[in-house]
Amino acid sequence: MISKKSIWAGRILSGLVVLFLCADAAMKVLKTRLAVEGDARLGYPENTVVGIGVLLLLCTLLYMIPRTSVLGAILLTGYLGGAVATQVRVGNPLLGYVLFPVYVGVLVWGSLFLRDPRIRTLLFSR
Repeated sequence: MISKKSIWAGRILSGLVVLFLCADAAMKVLKTRLAVEGDARLGYPENTVVGIGVLLLLCTLLYMIPRTSVLGAILLTGYLGGAVATQVRVGNPLLGYVLFPVYVGVLVWGSLFLRDPRIRTLLFSR
């Protein structure tokens, strides 16, 4: 049994993660100058920005739906792993850039752990 405080903490953390990821996805889908220039600095051509944004939006939507939240978290982990690899490839600093997607991934799974009993069962069942 998960306490109500834990469930609400998980929901709040999930909400913050979803807001951040949706904002990032929206900037890519709308091809804002910031998104296009940022992705260009990372070596991605302009014609890939919308596709990356749509992919992020779909993964985030799956994460938002309780029934598919685990699948969404798995897909977001892959997406964020690609972000880490990109940051390493371009030689960005570890703390400011490379580890940021790792922190987001920890929040994705940590908030899911707090609000979803399936994750606790998976990790702590004997």
